[in-house]
Amino acid sequence: MIDLRSDTVTRPSAAMLSAMISAETGDDVYGDDPTVNALEAKAAALSGKEASLFVPTGTQANLIALLCHCQRGEEYIVGQLAHNYKYEAGGAAVLGSIQPQPLLAAADGTLPLDVVAQFIKPDDFHFAITRLLSLENTHNGKVLPLSYLQDAWTFTRERKLALHIDGARIFNAAVELGVELNALTRYCDTLTICLSKGLGTPVGSLLCGSAEFIQRARRWRKMTGGAMRQSGILAAAGLYALEHNVARLKEDHDNAAWLAGQLRAIGVDVSRQDTNMVFVRLPEAQIAPLRAWMKQHEILLSTGAVTRLVTHLDIDRSALEKLVGQWKAFLQSQA
Repeated sequence: MIDLRSDTVTRPSAAMLSAMISAETGDDVYGDDPTVNALEAKAAALSGKEASLFVPTGTQANLIALLCHCQRGEEYIVGQLAHNYKYEAGGAAVLGSIQPQPLLAAADGTLPLDVVAQFIKPDDFHFAITRLLSLENTHNGKVLPLSYLQDAWTFTRERKLALHIDGARIFNAAVELGVELNALTRYCDTLTICLSKGLGTPVGSLLCGSAEFIQRARRWRKMTGGAMRQSGILAAAGLYALEHNVARLKEDHDNAAWLAGQLRAIGVDVSRQDTNMVFVRLPEAQIAPLRAWMKQHEILLSTGAVTRLVTHLDIDRSALEKLVGQWKAFLQSQA
């Protein structure tokens, strides 16, 4: 199957599996797993933070960050379409009694700081206390400008807010900008990194921050059920990914740009392409038939009025050529 639904569908390579099989392990709840410790140390070094914490999922990493930053009855300002507001089951509100204050993002994926300023609550007992600004990089494939991150950092320092980055695809941002990770992450207090998207591991995310913050996060990881035992088997995949699968993200970006151009050439309404994502507008009459046509030809798409196509390490140029060919055949069948 050629699967373009998401970059979460990647499967570990033979080399990654070999690293997992040979991983040295211990009990991570006791802090005794050397491979987990090595992964956390590497993530901290790459992000320029004092420490990091390995957790099963990106959703849990974001949840733990919010639980550490905010107390009950406090709030975080976040994008209306941000993952840790819209797609994480309301965990911060349900489990932490933390109020989200969602705002619409600008066209470039940023939260305009002049708008953010209007929604910071005054020091009055009628209101939830605003503690945190949460950004997402990349946001629907869009890379937040470095100048914006610098401004957001200054803005939050002046207003005594913490700044968290949901960096599920932050390595895509770094590769697209041609900078090291810490060029982006120096402008936040905490960040998450997802290992199981473009980096290609089967599971796992990292939360990075100060040593004191990560110590609190470790308690929340235990409370929310994320503490694992011989998890070095999984951490080994993360180490392999950080060592081998970061620079190759550029291939995904190049493939996405090529795909956008080829689809436009056959008359498909491509609205935009950013990093490893291509967004296509489909007429209502094509949504279900296109999905069925592609599945019949062993291509998986999540079709909708706006359809997202995501390139990743399991999709090469020949797979995309097949996709374009089948799309062209589908359009001809509809004529």
